[in-house]
Amino acid sequence: MSSTRPLEDRIAIVTGSSSGLGAAISLALSSHGASIFCIDLYPTPRNAINPNTNRADDINNRSRDQPGTHERIRQQGGEATYHKADVTRARDMELAIRACVAKYKRVDILVNNAGISVESTHLRPLRCHETSEEDFDKTLAINTKGMFLGCKYALKQMLDLQPQLHRSRGWIVNVASIQGLVPYSGTPSYCASKGAAVMLTKQIALDYAADLIHCNALCPGFLATSMTQNLQGQEETLKEIEAKHPFGGKLGSVEDVARAAVFLAGDEAGWITGVPLPVDGGYLLR
Repeated sequence: MSSTRPLEDRIAIVTGSSSGLGAAISLALSSHGASIFCIDLYPTPRNAINPNTNRADDINNRSRDQPGTHERIRQQGGEATYHKADVTRARDMELAIRACVAKYKRVDILVNNAGISVESTHLRPLRCHETSEEDFDKTLAINTKGMFLGCKYALKQMLDLQPQLHRSRGWIVNVASIQGLVPYSGTPSYCASKGAAVMLTKQIALDYAADLIHCNALCPGFLATSMTQNLQGQEETLKEIEAKHPFGGKLGSVEDVARAAVFLAGDEAGWITGVPLPVDGGYLLR
């Protein structure tokens, strides 16, 4: 990149900022100069493992002895604010965007990262006929509707209320998944939500390119996070997945994806929009 701090003086909103990939993206954007407006239901990270099941824990169970992402950024000399909001509620997201503008005067970057995999908390994989309507609705509400609402209110701000100070008027980075590009067994709700995220990204990119607003999607592969805790605990399944990664046969890290988010959120991606970018260690090649 042309500068060690290419996002200097830019304001970035990150949803689902308290844990995993959202925390890593927030920290990476901050290290490149952005001020971060952290949106999450909770300020602290989620528990990775449910002690009763040894599976991935529910998103509502949180660590009490770890600092929030906004606190970590401040400890490192950056600027960050935490705001509690439910991404599935339009009023919450509208007020969150307003709160960001009230504090920082603008929104340059939006990272729609908030997402869940209810299926990752189940004791065994469930096919479509076994999947509950509640699981499907909850997954689509957070992974797809939440992304739509983030775009809706950030786009209005980018279009109507702020001058163009940079080469582009705004950058939106939606976190999808390789499961929005290819299916994976036992995850009907997650695959449906991430496939929708990919197409929503392309549609917004088309509608807002003339306004100099970029919209791209990150499609992470299998990462060593709480969302893949079940896979990490199944030796044979883990070996099978790792064997499909040409780069050393291992799961990726959140930092691998965060670096791609920094790229898509700045001027270096000035001629890129509507792209679902796999960050998957070559998984899709196999």
